Amino acid sequence: MSPLSKHGTAPISDALDQLGVNGGLPGLARVSGRGVVSGPAFTLRFEQVEPGQPGPAADFIDDVPAGSVIVIANEGRTHCTVWGDILTGVALARGIAGTVIDGCCRDVDDTRELGYSVWSLGGYMKSGKNRVRLAEVQVPVVVGGVLIRPGDVVCGDGSGVVVVPAELAADVADRVERIAAMEALVRADLDEGVPLAEARRRRGYNAAALPTAADRPSLRAS
Repeated sequence: MSPLSKHGTAPISDALDQLGVNGGLPGLARVSGRGVVSGPAFTLRFEQVEPGQPGPAADFIDDVPAGSVIVIANEGRTHCTVWGDILTGVALARGIAGTVIDGCCRDVDDTRELGYSVWSLGGYMKSGKNRVRLAEVQVPVVVGGVLIRPGDVVCGDGSGVVVVPAELAADVADRVERIAAMEALVRADLDEGVPLAEARRRRGYNAAALPTAADRPSLRAS
């Protein structure tokens, strides 16, 4: 299990807050699958098809390494879909971890039955064929205002999706462990009858998502 899979997206987001990095992808919700999923991003960028121009189904799935999380940048389009049950079946067979779509997916019921993890803006039945087409593979893309590069670590659960820049993954994993340990102490205090406000004060809960003095010189934005 990846160190970033152990505790879910919330402490990852808190760790990124300490570094001044906005990794959360707003608007995306889990439509299928369960548990925490993480893996390196395999990125795709789709573009609108002009009237009269071809827009075939995208053939990329056979090139995606096992363990990857597919990130489809479809510019938030909701009038057509770029993922369905056929892609889900191949993804499962290839050991792909999950799919994140800045747009819609279809065949949602079948995908849920298969248990494959997908996050998207929603479900819709209209095919993307001749409406959008695959423009670029394994290039930096932007989803929800967040830059995602091939190999960045994508983490998702029931709360949504957060992206960790690859060069920060080890640092973020260490911070996540410290944040999770702090929250465990808060819960232990509560079990002993300590008031919540006191438990939070005692364990430094409100400071856990703030940059430390050592972090401030290197704050960065997505």
